[in-house]
Amino acid sequence: QVQLVESGGGLVHPGGSLRLSCAASGRSILINNMGWYRQSLGKERELVATISRGGSANYADSVKGRFTISRDNGKNTVYLQMISLKPEDTAVYFCNAKILKDYTLADYWGQGTQVTVSS
Repeated sequence: QVQLVESGGGLVHPGGSLRLSCAASGRSILINNMGWYRQSLGKERELVATISRGGSANYADSVKGRFTISRDNGKNTVYLQMISLKPEDTAVYFCNAKILKDYTLADYWGQGTQVTVSS
């Protein structure tokens, strides 16, 4: 069974920083792209950032220059470093991974972690 477990969310003041982590676990898995998505109240889930196995990253325009995605392939973990946080960054952040297991490539999601930016 494949699991993604996120951590690192919380409450932060505008201009503050947070670091999210997401660890994938499971037997005989190969993780391809990993990424972070977010969903705020009344809105659809949106892409925040993705990173390939080789480390190539892509970002939503709204977070460029403020968020940095990285990964540790040895630990099957992806990170999202967030700085200069704004109230509009408030959302539930979900980790995503495209994982090859038993010859099948599928999307897996974490349970989500709340990020609240408020004074």
